[in-house]
Amino acid sequence: MSIYGDYIKSVIRTVPDWPQPGVNFRDITPLLQNSAAFRKLIDSFVHRYQEMDIDAVAAIDARGFIVGAPLAYELGCSFVPVRKKGKLPFRTISETYTLEYGEAEVELHSDAFRAGDRILVVDDLIATGGTMLAAAKLITRSGGQVVETATIVDLPDLGGAQRIREAGYSVFAVCSFTEDE
Repeated sequence: MSIYGDYIKSVIRTVPDWPQPGVNFRDITPLLQNSAAFRKLIDSFVHRYQEMDIDAVAAIDARGFIVGAPLAYELGCSFVPVRKKGKLPFRTISETYTLEYGEAEVELHSDAFRAGDRILVVDDLIATGGTMLAAAKLITRSGGQVVETATIVDLPDLGGAQRIREAGYSVFAVCSFTEDE
């Protein structure tokens, strides 16, 4: 967790029963609207990764882009979008993952990385971990080395971060919410 983790967590809004009854949606919009909180969020990632020799930040479509672009800028490395299938105009490679009710696919350009590039994978939230894990596998398949997977919010009760760790990838979350919070 970040030194700003408790503060950032306090700014994130919980919306009960959205998008369906029984779900507590963790809304990062207030975090983005508050310039001091947004700066502390980006700083949390910058301070963690500034000395890790990162070659690229790979951010997951679409909320991962919000953190990924300014982080790549601050780290002085490239930014690579990991997109939903069909959104990239050049040759792509893809990875399919399972959703609660079906499958989805993420992809990136086939020339996004060089073999051995050190990649940080970023998204806004880890729930079941499917999207983050698919992105990490895709980067590994492309020849990149996943340094770590990073997120604003982890929902540990859903087991995603544990699933990512069990697959051999490190996980960093700025803050976490349990189901009863």
